[in-house]
Amino acid sequence: MLHVQPDFGKLSPDAPRELAAFAFLIGSWQCNARIKTPTGDWQRFDADWLGRFILDGHAIADEYRMTTLSGELIILGLNIRSFDNASHTWNIRWLNALTGSWSDLISPELGDVQISEAPDGSSSVTYAFNEPTASHPYTRATYTSHSPTHFTWKGDQSADAQTWTDFMLVECYRND
Repeated sequence: MLHVQPDFGKLSPDAPRELAAFAFLIGSWQCNARIKTPTGDWQRFDADWLGRFILDGHAIADEYRMTTLSGELIILGLNIRSFDNASHTWNIRWLNALTGSWSDLISPELGDVQISEAPDGSSSVTYAFNEPTASHPYTRATYTSHSPTHFTWKGDQSADAQTWTDFMLVECYRND
């Protein structure tokens, strides 16, 4: 069987420089996901993440798929990420392919994307949003880029957007 390497695209030199904050997502990733159960135990899942520059490198599309260890599909969707230079704001939307619904992942009342650099050279990207599907009203997503071959997605939940507790952790390893 012929295996064709996917085209992940390139960041356009004319794209907003802010878009590079999510460039670590570009590529094919195998992930180990864990979700905290109501009893505080962690349940393990398998996941795949696939990121590409799209629209001539002016936006990023990243697909996420998560299954139970027996292969049952439980999450399937697509993020579209772009930066609006005119308003200096992010636009991040999630398409839940299993329901056909769209959700905004940027919530003006919760703030915009926050980017920080650590002294060790790693970086993190964080944003919070109104949760459309989970049992909690707010989710905060934090991506930590550890190296060109590994990143972590951490999900925190909140009832009041003030106090946060972890509920999900996804460790991703490059497989392209």
